[in-house]
Amino acid sequence: MRLLLFTGKGGVGKTTLAAATAARLARDGVKTLVVSTDPAHSLGDAFGLALGDEPVEVDSGLFAGHIETRGLVDQAWRTLRDHLRTMLAGAGLDELDAEELTVLPGIEELLALTEVARIAQAGPWETVIVDCGPTAETLRLLALPEALAGYLERLFPAHRRAVRGLLGTLAGGSLDKWDALASGLGDLAGRLEGLRALLTDRDVTGVRLVLTPERVVAAETRRTVTALTLQGIAVDALLVNRLVPDPGADRGVAADWLRTRRAEQQAVLDEVRRETAVPVWTAGHRAGEPVGASALLVVADDLYGERDPLRRAPDRPLLSVRRPATPDGEYLLTIALPLSAEDRLDLARAGDELVVTVDGRRRLVALPSVLRRCVVSGASADDDGVTVRFQPDPALWMR
Repeated sequence: MRLLLFTGKGGVGKTTLAAATAARLARDGVKTLVVSTDPAHSLGDAFGLALGDEPVEVDSGLFAGHIETRGLVDQAWRTLRDHLRTMLAGAGLDELDAEELTVLPGIEELLALTEVARIAQAGPWETVIVDCGPTAETLRLLALPEALAGYLERLFPAHRRAVRGLLGTLAGGSLDKWDALASGLGDLAGRLEGLRALLTDRDVTGVRLVLTPERVVAAETRRTVTALTLQGIAVDALLVNRLVPDPGADRGVAADWLRTRRAEQQAVLDEVRRETAVPVWTAGHRAGEPVGASALLVVADDLYGERDPLRRAPDRPLLSVRRPATPDGEYLLTIALPLSAEDRLDLARAGDELVVTVDGRRRLVALPSVLRRCVVSGASADDDGVTVRFQPDPALWMR
């Protein structure tokens, strides 16, 4: 099963390309579901149909639907939130404080992503395509599983007995009263871990970033590639939409305008291809709005041509360690992050972890065991990413 997430800056046509990809796969005999987590819910408009939270077959082998987050919150979060509020109130917080602390930011988006994972793993589809929200929202969404898992881990121990012990102490020794909360927290932690594993599985999950050939959009896309790479999430392809036609040798005002615009777009396109190692595919600007499965197939054929829409990203690990033959015997840790001169990079060592921050986005990277007994001696950045040099520390190796 493949899971493809489509996102991009608002207005670049991500919904159209997500729907077009789904239509192409279904035509090729791949049973496909396309769902929307975008609050705008424009997926139905692309197919010219009214869609709900139950997937419906819009064409042979092609199913579509929306993820309704409000209902998910009512079903999945309300009971656990009530248990948490009771526990916090029992710990001495007043009712208002307990209410505020149990409103987790991003819970609707998290549950939407959890529902996508459930559908992907439980349904009969071979491919699930997700029309996500705009880029900034999607980056927050994809970071939620790890962030909330860390939040939960700090509040409650991972081991069930430790959680129950803490709750029992707060309850004055009565474990039975808090058993439902411990069970609910354990289930939530399990779902978060499963979701994080699904998102970082390069054989299953890939992100398609949709952009138009404009400098502002391209710059945001490049930053998004870096942010997703930092999270360990694979970007399969950049889909450049609305490339105007080349007028060739035609003359006239309209042809001159097209020629100028196409040259500007081509310059951006060339720059995107130079600065990223991700495949770049293009779709032309169409005179009419593509609505319905047949019109979407025309877009998909223009976008993919003879290529496989399910093509995976190159298998390049986020971290790699090597030890070149040097007199000092240092180790080199390479972090495969696409960076440019404008990116603000900060590295820090925190125990057995390396804290990597790029443009304000932070990731804790667990160091391989061989590097935990070394000290950082320097760092550099090039086309391969960030390389951190580690020098063996005799004092640490003696421990």
